[in-house]
Formats: sequence, structure tokens, C-alpha cells
Amino acid sequence: MRMRTIVLAALTFLAANGAARANEHGGVGPDEALARLAQGNRRFMAASLNHPDQGAVRRIEQAAGQTPFAIILTCSDSRVPPEVIFDQGLGDLFVIRVAGNVADDIGIASIEYAAEHLGTHLCVVLGHERCGAVTAAVKGDALPGHLLNLMEMLAPAVAATSGQPGDRVADAVTANVELTVERLRECAPILNGLVDEGELQVVGAEYDLDTGEVVFTQPVTRTVARRAPAPAASRAEPVAASPASAHGGH
Repeated sequence: MRMRTIVLAALTFLAANGAARANEHGGVGPDEALARLAQGNRRFMAASLNHPDQGAVRRIEQAAGQTPFAIILTCSDSRVPPEVIFDQGLGDLFVIRVAGNVADDIGIASIEYAAEHLGTHLCVVLGHERCGAVTAAVKGDALPGHLLNLMEMLAPAVAATSGQPGDRVADAVTANVELTVERLRECAPILNGLVDEGELQVVGAEYDLDTGEVVFTQPVTRTVARRAPAPAASRAEPVAASPASAHGGH
């Protein structure tokens, strides 16, 4: 019985400590968040990973509540796992993954939850080179089932790059990121309000499958007013270097 009491006391302490650390994450602005992502990506490229926040202590801490420092909307492609390529751990990133990194209603609702309720100030739309979904959209072949819905969401990026010189898939990948960033920034009534209030910054990025590098296509330019996150107990789960221009060929 005494051992059980000691264990319970230790778990309670770790949970309380985790809540305090979570509140620290809630105050992370977009510049710092972007720097953390860039630093982690450099470690990934150098094969010198820290594997932070992935042990039992962190797991117990995060049971008290989450305050991720960045939202990542990216592709379902198995070669683009955000926690790996940014060298982050449990509770660090709020990740939405869908083929072609498109922003459908469910994805937008997830981003709204993280930005409005969890108080996360940075959202990254992460595309990647040789994206299979974008490649299919550029080819324009008839596809079965629900794939048609995905092609419809990617059609604006294909149309925006039609007739341009160079790699059509690479151009469409970049256009898709840019159009998705624009859509999220203007999405009413929640995200556009947070952007206008300086509470949220949405940026684009592209991942190089060959080198492992993430290049941010839109640098953070606005200072975000940091607000306190919601208390941990009330949070319920819903059912590289400095920013630079994107590489050509991504």
C-alpha cells in the first residue's frame, strides 16, 4: 500500500509539472516556434537527432493537457512524418495529415481547435516534392471512388500553374501550399479573426525528400500577442535554417 501511495504521489507531481511545462508552450510565439522547427530539421538532416520529449516522464506530463507550439498541416505520405523531420516529441506538434496537404472542412476544424482553444500561434502548411496526389492531379486521369474529391481540391493549384515552364508537378506543389496558406488565413470566422488580431501566423513550407530539408516559403513577419492557453483540465481532445524562398523542383 505504501508503495502504491508513493507511485501515485509521483505521478501527481509529474502531471502537475507537465501542466506547468504545457503552459510554457502556450506562450511560444511564431518566431520562436519556427526557430524550433528549423533547428530540429537541421538535426534531422545531420542525422543527429535529440529525440526530445519521448520518454515515460513526458508521457505522464502530457496526460495533464496539451499546448503544442506549432500546428502542421501536411501530406499523408509516409516519408513526411513531422515529429521525425522536425525532431520533436509528445505534445510538441499538433499534426493534421491528409493526402496533398489540402485544407478540407475537417482539417480546418482541427486547426481552429489548436489555434483557438489550445492557443497555438504558428500553423505550417507543409508540402513535399514528388507528391503523389499532386502528380495525379496534374496528369488529370479519371480516378475512382473518393479520389475524385481530392483531385477537385487540388485542381486550383494545377490550373494556377498551367502553361508555366519547368516541372509542372513541382510548380503545382508550390502553388498548392500557397493557395492553402491563403485559404487558411482568410477562413472565417475563426482563423481569419485570429490572423487579424495577431494571434496566429500561417506560413508555407516544402520538404525535400532527398536531402531532408524543410524550406519555409513565407517567413514570419508579424509579432503575435501571446495569450494564456486554456487551463489543462478543460482541454478535451477532438473525436532548417532561417526562412527562405522555396527551392525549385520541390
